[in-house]
Amino acid sequence: MRSLALPLCIVLALSTCGLAADKPNPELEAAIASTMVPYTGPSVHGVDPSTLTGKVMCGYQGWFNCEGDGANRSWVHWTKGKGAPSPQNVKVDLWPDMSELGADEKFNTDFHHQDGRVAQVFSSYSKPTVLRHFQWMKDYGIDGVFVQRFVGGARSPSFQLHNNAVLAHCREGANLHGRTYALMYDLSGLGAGKMEEVREDWRNLRTRMKLCDDPAYLHHKGKPVVTVWGIGFNDKRAYTLEECRALIEFLKADGCTVMIGVPTYWREQKNDTVKDAALHEIMALADIVSPWTVGRYGSPEQAAKHAEKLVKPDIVWCAEHKLDYLPVLFPGFSWHNMYGSKNAIPRLKGEFLWTQFKALKQSGATMLYVAMFDEVDEGTAIFKCTNDVPTESPFVTYEGLPPGYYLRLAGEGSKMLRGEIPTDSPLPKP
Repeated sequence: MRSLALPLCIVLALSTCGLAADKPNPELEAAIASTMVPYTGPSVHGVDPSTLTGKVMCGYQGWFNCEGDGANRSWVHWTKGKGAPSPQNVKVDLWPDMSELGADEKFNTDFHHQDGRVAQVFSSYSKPTVLRHFQWMKDYGIDGVFVQRFVGGARSPSFQLHNNAVLAHCREGANLHGRTYALMYDLSGLGAGKMEEVREDWRNLRTRMKLCDDPAYLHHKGKPVVTVWGIGFNDKRAYTLEECRALIEFLKADGCTVMIGVPTYWREQKNDTVKDAALHEIMALADIVSPWTVGRYGSPEQAAKHAEKLVKPDIVWCAEHKLDYLPVLFPGFSWHNMYGSKNAIPRLKGEFLWTQFKALKQSGATMLYVAMFDEVDEGTAIFKCTNDVPTESPFVTYEGLPPGYYLRLAGEGSKMLRGEIPTDSPLPKP
């Protein structure tokens, strides 16, 4: 995930590269061939996948692995080091609610709940778990997700196996439960001169997986949506703006609607943004602009001020350049277990997120992106999390609210976005 000043988890990022290796890799090719296959299952009509307008989408990381989940990657994203999650190596700040998961979806940790029960977590590699997440989206009225696909890191067949499996699970979940989804490339951790690996990955997804032919795949203005996240940040990325320009041109030539993830201060080119005239030229080539704002404000008052001072003029700029605008909102934030940091943004029992829905709607937003659906790493998840957290380390909770409250809040926010409830609606009660 990419919060505050720098994108995180680069070292452990799930790589989708390696398709254009210097030497043939039979194991890698076997992993790709077995997972990049078209969807042939049933598809239920639900939300309209033909447009992003009027939708609330969530980011879906899908990057969690557990020892014994079948992906052969051991523990990923639950821990900062080797071994099962424990007080010595735990990385996450929220604890998932496991009450609805089946026995084969639960993996033991070295933590315990207050009553002595062993605390358990899930794996994103498990299809039943991912399908259940899409069932929750349907239950609470969330339109769909941007499936994150990291393109920096190792050329590992096990990374390909995991990434492609999670993408396939999301595709099936969206079709079975009438949701929509789109691919989001995160360039965090990508080395210099590696952009061809992204292009080759996209060619494989289109031709082998037939991703854009899927009935549930998100389209906008008649074309499939693909996102390139990580353009214009001033955090010393190895790839260049010109490489980003070439990737956008490639995707546009391939018939895609291109969304780009940019820094908060992209328009003024200050703070988190490179100061380069080429950035605005590159942005004008895209179709949708989505500035990253997690951690840029920390209270309801600051969120409202941000919408007034930045979002409104951002929307004007985008309209002048015939671009759509997808603002980001988030429920809260915490870095305690990941970094030992006290840097946290309190949820205020939903008031922080609800204020953002109201402020962004009032600013003229017509589409919204909630970060994130499942990221318990930094305390930004909105899916079902428990208040009965393990006792051996400090964790953020939902402050006594029901596990599904933030899913409900996102669903109610989507109604506000579409004008089905008033913009001045009070915070929904549990």
